[in-house]
Amino acid sequence: MGLKKASAVLALLTILALLVHVGYSVFCYLTSYYNPMLKMLTAAPVIVCACLHAVAGMCSVFLLGDGTRVAPYWRQNRRTIIQRVSAALIFPLLIVHLNTFNILKDTSQSGAWPVFGLVLLAQVAFYAVVALHVATSFSRALITLGLLTSKETQARIDRIVYVVCTCLFLVAAFVVVRGQLGMFVFA
Repeated sequence: MGLKKASAVLALLTILALLVHVGYSVFCYLTSYYNPMLKMLTAAPVIVCACLHAVAGMCSVFLLGDGTRVAPYWRQNRRTIIQRVSAALIFPLLIVHLNTFNILKDTSQSGAWPVFGLVLLAQVAFYAVVALHVATSFSRALITLGLLTSKETQARIDRIVYVVCTCLFLVAAFVVVRGQLGMFVFA
């Protein structure tokens, strides 16, 4: 299997694992139920698949010369630029995401409300960037794997995926931020 196909398979596995993790997290915040083992079981596959996908994707861009120069054709490459910038933003925001609970707990106890607010904003930005990256990448993974050949079908799938990603972003952001505010501000 080539590097680009491996990256596409890993991307689709990451999306599947992400859906499970987001679903579990939303369930936890809605029901005030928390099981650290289940959290880890839903988060670990996302992290492993995403890291492997990131490495394969970067290798295909840098080692295969997979269109590394998009500057002269900004308009035609807008989707590729969004895809790559969103990918680059995921990892710094992931660091905040992984530490959000502890940071929110510490800042709420110490009264550092501006930092608390920035962490909540970073959390929402993380969800937005992940949703944007998935939305711009999903049909491209199908194309790379040879599962999608029609531009019309791609456009339909893109519309569906954008709607699903937008809905998941809105639900996750609302439920998680509301839950975190309930735990740390209104408790």
